[in-house]
Amino acid sequence: MKKLIIGLALSAVFAAPAFAALKVGDTAPDFTAAGSLGGKDFTFSLKSALKKGPVVVYFYPSAYTGGCDLEAHTFAEQSDKFAAAGATIVGVSADDLGRLKKFSADPAFCAGKFPIASDADTKIAQSYALNVTPPREGAKDVNKDAIDHAFIERHTYVIGKDGKILATLSSKTDGLSPDQHVDKSLAIVTASK
Repeated sequence: MKKLIIGLALSAVFAAPAFAALKVGDTAPDFTAAGSLGGKDFTFSLKSALKKGPVVVYFYPSAYTGGCDLEAHTFAEQSDKFAAAGATIVGVSADDLGRLKKFSADPAFCAGKFPIASDADTKIAQSYALNVTPPREGAKDVNKDAIDHAFIERHTYVIGKDGKILATLSSKTDGLSPDQHVDKSLAIVTASK
């Protein structure tokens, strides 16, 4: 009986329709979210950020996990170049605010260089048509702390000042490593200047 239930659950997952990520030229869904910048409370507003220039919204599965750590560290290292191109960076995950405060201030990762926002109910990710997977039983981060939130697929959107998507970068469909998301989005915002 247990095998039957597991089999039915797996078939439902594979039969479920995949989300179709937004495309270049689509209008980016507006959002405002609580988050952290350098360990302090921060409210990110896409609408406000777009008034200053292009915005790189990068979705990632979880703070304190291998690829996400590399991506955050690389964005932090390159943050001055994004600023020089007039671009704002924001990371979005389903992490709670407590985890984000630590991660955003950690000098090995975000280092207080850019905000990260909490999408704990994954409504922002859903508005961007991204796949969300439920929490994995027994999942732990590099600190051996339990990860009890959903995982949003790694996907980066470069949004022009007009609110239209200039580029969409995916680890899943484009085969990009986390640090390649940073390099490619920097090249796009620099070229759009």
